[in-house]
Amino acid sequence: MLFDNKFSVAPMMDWTDQHCRYFHRLISSHAVLYTEMISADALLFGPREKLLSFNKEELPCVLQLGGNNPDKLSKAAKYGQDNGYSEINLNIGCPSNRVQNGSFGACLMETPKLVAECVKVIQENCQIPVSIKCRIGIDDMDEIKGLDDFVDEVSLLGTKLFIIHARKALLNGLSPKQNREIPPLNYPRVGSLKKRRPDLKIIINGGIQSIEDGKKLIVKHNLDGFMIGREAYKNPYILSTVDTDVFGKDVKQRTRYEIAMKMADYIDNYMKKDGSQVHAVTRHMLGLYNSLPGAKEWRRVLSENTKFSKNGDVLRLATDNIEDVIHTKNLKLA
Repeated sequence: MLFDNKFSVAPMMDWTDQHCRYFHRLISSHAVLYTEMISADALLFGPREKLLSFNKEELPCVLQLGGNNPDKLSKAAKYGQDNGYSEINLNIGCPSNRVQNGSFGACLMETPKLVAECVKVIQENCQIPVSIKCRIGIDDMDEIKGLDDFVDEVSLLGTKLFIIHARKALLNGLSPKQNREIPPLNYPRVGSLKKRRPDLKIIINGGIQSIEDGKKLIVKHNLDGFMIGREAYKNPYILSTVDTDVFGKDVKQRTRYEIAMKMADYIDNYMKKDGSQVHAVTRHMLGLYNSLPGAKEWRRVLSENTKFSKNGDVLRLATDNIEDVIHTKNLKLA
């Protein structure tokens, strides 16, 4: 499946599950969506069908894998391909202790030959593209030579797409949250990599707060695209401009109300099939009305009243209520 990587929503553990991705797809038809990182072992020995479950509406959707064993990653990638995912992405950027203890994630930046072998074996077993998500370096790794050597080695075997988080990962002493905030951002370093390797597609990630900021970065550094993570999750309606402003598509934006009503229908259908809590879906929607009148009450209702709901009616009621507040506020302002 061919698709444009110009903009994507980052993979985020415990956040970008299939409900979150379906919600984001309602806001943007063209943004590339990613799964949470799934370890190869989990797919080989765990509840594979549940882990790989996704809605076809989410496409293009990239399966992000974690691991360091070429054969296991190859088998896991093949399962992803057979289940309809658009691309396989290898996580070479996660700094968490749990991931380090499994000897994968960001620590693999020190072993580019192993990463290259993983890519090679996956490509021998799959026809869909393989990409890499990494940092500009880890710990004492030289941000110039270290990143260049890593990218050169891994790209030898065919990977042409690198998503680069423009911070180092400090693996000793910092939590994952601190690793997203304390190491300084170095956007020019990502730009210099693209200048040196114009044959590669380089996507920038890290600290981007808006669609406009991302667009400026790719123009300034001649990059191929940008990825936003937590800001897209906290303020999801920023994705509503992506199709027109980033991809240049002439499409009609859905309103917040239209999105919420479609999510209520989704909840009704999902509950029939799965029976999970409505809260599992609505927890991803809390930021939909951010900065608008009534947003605090909207969040409270969804947080407190969906844990025991059996359908999407509580979402419909909360949405009608906030739309009434917004309408009344607008009338007063007029």
